[in-house]
Amino acid sequence: MAPKGKVGTKGKKQIFEENKDTLKFYLRIILGANAIYGIVNFVVFYATATAWSWIAFVFSLLIYGASYRSMSSMAKPSFADDGSLADGGIDLNMEQGMAEHLKDVILLTAIIQVLSCFSLYVWYFWLLAPGRALYLLWVNILGPWLTADSSAANQEPNEKKQRRQERRQMKRF
Repeated sequence: MAPKGKVGTKGKKQIFEENKDTLKFYLRIILGANAIYGIVNFVVFYATATAWSWIAFVFSLLIYGASYRSMSSMAKPSFADDGSLADGGIDLNMEQGMAEHLKDVILLTAIIQVLSCFSLYVWYFWLLAPGRALYLLWVNILGPWLTADSSAANQEPNEKKQRRQERRQMKRF
């Protein structure tokens, strides 16, 4: 059963600590996926490694770097002159935030990178990321904008009609 009442808010220190733990966790995922991919493709099967293996590796490094750097800049704390915590940064564990999408990109890339040890065709699953981005763009921005009613323009004449009807009813009585 869900707790009743107002949802508790997190303090600056709690956000700061959780952000540190979150960044540590995703750094471990990134390093682990790169280690597995590097050992399997560039050590064990070095003779069969192709240019596409290297391209995929560099692509994943770019994705990891951009995503992790964005997350760490979002979570960057600010300290006061006396060394106390002034701001813990943006909460990386907030639902429906940008950090959630960045974490999804890191996880998708890590899963694909590890599975691509079996076949490079697995990299085609990375096309899910732009597909999801287009879906979110449509659902949150383009769809509502294109299908929005012009209710503000129609509302004024409706108000006039309503006032007229009220006056007519007042005259009857």
